[in-house]
Amino acid sequence: MSNNEFALPDVGEGLTEAEIVSWAVKPGDTVELNQVICEIETAKSLVEIPSPFEGEIAELLVETGTTVPVGTAILRMVGDGDGGDAAPAGGTERATAPADAQAADSATGQVADTAAAPAAPAADDEENSGAVLVGYGTGGAVKSRRRPGGQPVISVGKAETEEPPVAGKVYVKPPVRKLAKDLGVDLARVPGSGAGGEILRDDVLAAANGSAAPSAAGGAAAATIHTPASGFGAGQPREERIPVKGIRKVVAQAMVASKFSAPHTSVFVEVDATRTMKLVRRMKASDTFAGVRVSPMLIMAKAIIWALARNPEVNSAWGGDEIIRRNYVNLGIAAATPRGLVVPNIRDAHQLSLVELAEAIGTLTQRARDGLTQPAEMQQGTITLTNVGVFGVDFGLPILNPGETAIVAMGSIKEKPWVVKGKVKPRMVTTVGGSFDHRVIDGDVISRFVSDIAAALERPELLIG
Repeated sequence: MSNNEFALPDVGEGLTEAEIVSWAVKPGDTVELNQVICEIETAKSLVEIPSPFEGEIAELLVETGTTVPVGTAILRMVGDGDGGDAAPAGGTERATAPADAQAADSATGQVADTAAAPAAPAADDEENSGAVLVGYGTGGAVKSRRRPGGQPVISVGKAETEEPPVAGKVYVKPPVRKLAKDLGVDLARVPGSGAGGEILRDDVLAAANGSAAPSAAGGAAAATIHTPASGFGAGQPREERIPVKGIRKVVAQAMVASKFSAPHTSVFVEVDATRTMKLVRRMKASDTFAGVRVSPMLIMAKAIIWALARNPEVNSAWGGDEIIRRNYVNLGIAAATPRGLVVPNIRDAHQLSLVELAEAIGTLTQRARDGLTQPAEMQQGTITLTNVGVFGVDFGLPILNPGETAIVAMGSIKEKPWVVKGKVKPRMVTTVGGSFDHRVIDGDVISRFVSDIAAALERPELLIG
């Protein structure tokens, strides 16, 4: 019988600390290898942590809501040591994940989507001894997807298993879990109306209002569900103190560092996007784009890539005593999520066709909304696109993403009077532009780059061919 301590692993690249959001186990529970034991919140994402051991939970060493450094022992387990190497002479062994590991998918326990990889080795494999956590592994890549009905299919190499609902297990996505935490709702007492017993947003709101949840078949609850009151009024404290942590802390630090280290300069221009809007309508009706989301943002993304090819200096970074020119495009997409702003990027976006780019944007934004974006997906970006137009804003001057020279913004597209060949006509008009690091590029390069984006939106046929 061994006595195992599990240390908080680094589930991203360079993670230093994380908050224990919830425990999925308690002392006395018997757990299996790779069973989810807790959920943690890192600086950028919510991650479910699987157990590296089999055995019985002896003690939870960290309370929920506590932030601890990577490497801190968070639980102690007693067992026969089947999940890892034999304990050292001191009677205690610790399991940690490699720093470059890919984290488990936080909503369902699926592993992060990457390229195909060999199956995880057995615990008694001499060349790969030690506990192997789903999503960390020693090989590399794994894939996940869902089958009709919402049940996850977990794929490791060529092996595939469908995970059935487990009695007593709470299925809930990170944004819904965050909502429950904010409203003080105990998820263990909330019946899930989603597929496989998943707890949905409406279930949490119903519990917060003391009303019945919607039926599993999707019917409306007998009692009316009201969203929590917002604004000022009775029942609210005069002041609230909200700890700065997690994603808000990281965003704040990054924005201060960027704003006060890189000399920002901004250029913007109004654009007649009428042809772009016509192209979007044709693409939506085309069989080629069936099943993917087509929007003006897709054309904007393609226009940025096209303009970068004509102005490669923009795709650079300040390196102190050198300028780093990147001959590839990792296009960041700024996404507003329930947890705050995240900027995952599309790797090698310059190599994608318009259809592939549409699919990539759709996948990236959906993962961000679902709270599934992992730290590795937000690193090594070369340029960022932010679409403030979705909020009805004409334009805004954004702050550079650290390590990048340009962030491009797109405003709302509205019908406005526009002079065409000497006559005033109604046209679909938007504003494009952005902020740029003046240490790396000068005003002429910046202006040409923005003008090229505008030209591509006015004549999107330039992008196709």
